[in-house]
Amino acid sequence: MDSLVDTVISYGKEALNILSKHVHKTPLDFSLTFSKLSGNSVYLKLENMQKTGSFKIRGALYKIQKHLEEARARGVVAASSGNHAQGVAYAASILGVEATIVMPITTPVFKVNATKGYGANVVLFGEFYDDAYKKALEIAEERKALFIHPFNDVEIIAGQSTIGFEIVEQLPSVDVVVVPIGGGGLISGVGAVLKKLRPGVKVIGVEPKNAPKYFVSKQYGKVIEIVPAPSLADAVVAKSVGDITFQIMNEVVDDVVTVDEDSIAKAIYLLMERSKIVVEGAGALPLAALLEGYLSGKQKNVVLVVSGGNIDLTTLYRVVLRGLASDGRVAMLRIVLRDVPGELLKALNIFYRYRCNIIDIRHDRYSLATPVGYAVVEIIFETPEKGVVDEIRKELEKMSIKII
Repeated sequence: MDSLVDTVISYGKEALNILSKHVHKTPLDFSLTFSKLSGNSVYLKLENMQKTGSFKIRGALYKIQKHLEEARARGVVAASSGNHAQGVAYAASILGVEATIVMPITTPVFKVNATKGYGANVVLFGEFYDDAYKKALEIAEERKALFIHPFNDVEIIAGQSTIGFEIVEQLPSVDVVVVPIGGGGLISGVGAVLKKLRPGVKVIGVEPKNAPKYFVSKQYGKVIEIVPAPSLADAVVAKSVGDITFQIMNEVVDDVVTVDEDSIAKAIYLLMERSKIVVEGAGALPLAALLEGYLSGKQKNVVLVVSGGNIDLTTLYRVVLRGLASDGRVAMLRIVLRDVPGELLKALNIFYRYRCNIIDIRHDRYSLATPVGYAVVEIIFETPEKGVVDEIRKELEKMSIKII
């Protein structure tokens, strides 16, 4: 009897042929910047450039194609608040299948519209994913439709495994592959292929500290349901991994690490600034782990699987602002000035001399903590380079302007 890993490999080879007609063979891009930062040769497997913006199309398309007659007769049903929804919707549309996707009512509008845009019927139900999942199972049972699980399904895992085949083909000398872990479908598929074709390759999984599902389960030796906290890597926030994925991961994953929210934000920012690519929080997890020093050894060929790029623009805006502030390229100073004409101009001339761009100025004359005849002025500004803020502080202090 074949093991789960053997089944994934067998199905994965079939999936390669099926998917080649419909999905991208995504680039494996060498990153000089991250190679220098880490002391390794770092490559980015850019699934954010995949159709629908994530790897999810691979598993969904293979699953539906493998049961195409049933799917066309009865339709498919799935539950998701993000990438899986779009993957199933797109796969169904190109295969001529009716798709119903149940999404929590809290799902951002842009994700709902994207899913509808691929032709799916969207049902909004429940506050949380678990509510939507239960509703989707009910609908699938009522209609006798094909239910498409996001990760705990060997055929879904086999579809995701095609990324592993591509990595081996694109970089035969690969040493380490770092993969995000949500439900475990992606790393199970990729890891199965790598361990079969390149047994010496180290497979490392990454989770946010706010949702360490596999990290905790591995410690206990069984699937543990956690209470996750919100994370920038929202695509991998879940209560638990699957029983199937847990079994496969225990065979093919060498290590699992967790990263905090600041590390995820920094990785998103650096991928945008240095590599000119937009990624979602989950897609940034492998780089976050690399930059935090969780990968032992140097001079290795390291592949980071950038799993998706579907990030909300508001979230991206906040991450960019945080990154600029961390780099000292956007700053805020609060100073106390005499409330008379010309005082603010004197202070602003210092910012001008250092080629700073003023973004916003706010006055506070009414706080009881502000002396009569004075105003607290908050100045938000862009700097041309790191270190300028310290120079401006010194100049203000020379003019006896109080900084608070």
